[in-house]
Amino acid sequence: MTPEEQNERRAKLYSLLGELPSRDRPISAETVYVEDCGTFMLEKLVLDVNGIEPVPAYFVKPPALIAPAPAILYNHYHGGKYKLGKDELLLAKSAMRMPSYAEALARLGYCALCLDMWAFGERSTRTELDIFKDMLWQGRVMWGMMVFDSLRGFDYLRSRPEIDADRIGTLGMSMGSTMAWWVAALEPRIKVCVDICCLTDYQAIRDAGLLAGHGVYYFVPGLVRHFTTAQINSLIAPRPHLGLEGNRDKLTPPAGLDRIDAELKQVYAMMGHPENWKMLRYNVGHIETPAMRREALAFLQAHL
Repeated sequence: MTPEEQNERRAKLYSLLGELPSRDRPISAETVYVEDCGTFMLEKLVLDVNGIEPVPAYFVKPPALIAPAPAILYNHYHGGKYKLGKDELLLAKSAMRMPSYAEALARLGYCALCLDMWAFGERSTRTELDIFKDMLWQGRVMWGMMVFDSLRGFDYLRSRPEIDADRIGTLGMSMGSTMAWWVAALEPRIKVCVDICCLTDYQAIRDAGLLAGHGVYYFVPGLVRHFTTAQINSLIAPRPHLGLEGNRDKLTPPAGLDRIDAELKQVYAMMGHPENWKMLRYNVGHIETPAMRREALAFLQAHL
């Protein structure tokens, strides 16, 4: 696939996301507070990225930052934890002996930005279903608006003086994983993508009768008539892309993982960079393990 063909396909994918605001409008940012958390500096922000409702966000950076630094657009998970949202970035996984991603990334010299998605964190004033229905009436698609906000988060990162605009990656688990590969597919300036536990093959979950595993936010009208999961992810190629998956994860049936892996190996080989695609599979369910965390951070260090 040539760069021109990829751009045509990106435009098609973007067109399926409903009526979206202009990506050219200026972004405004209000700093609510700055906190020294020891291993990282935390800024609480309120961003205007869409002109519809304010977007609370966290920006973290190393305490002794030497700019310009690489950055991660961090995408929070769903898990039915609507009140959590962007706070996941700050959440340590004590049972797994894993620090928060805010701490882990800052220790490696990375900055990170995490936005509350529609219906999550400080934006959880309406239910996911109410937002989905209201947007549908207006010609909008909830996933489209979530992706749009994330793309604008990338635009905001590029505007920060601390950030090396050519060294921005994206990372997430579950819903955040899906967001990572969608945003990387649509934004060619994202240098690296790491997705954890949600590289879901659409046909595989249809065949397995597992559509209920995803909330209504996930569904884009007409998507499967135009794209498979592998075809969306092929728009990331030949940029570095790591998928970390659980063989017992009901959201990623093994047959679907097999299909995605085979197709992306072929795409990356055809584009001359077979080394840039990597899928690692573990005999676990829908969970991030310490081994996954080590691989994710090592991949970022190698490519960002």
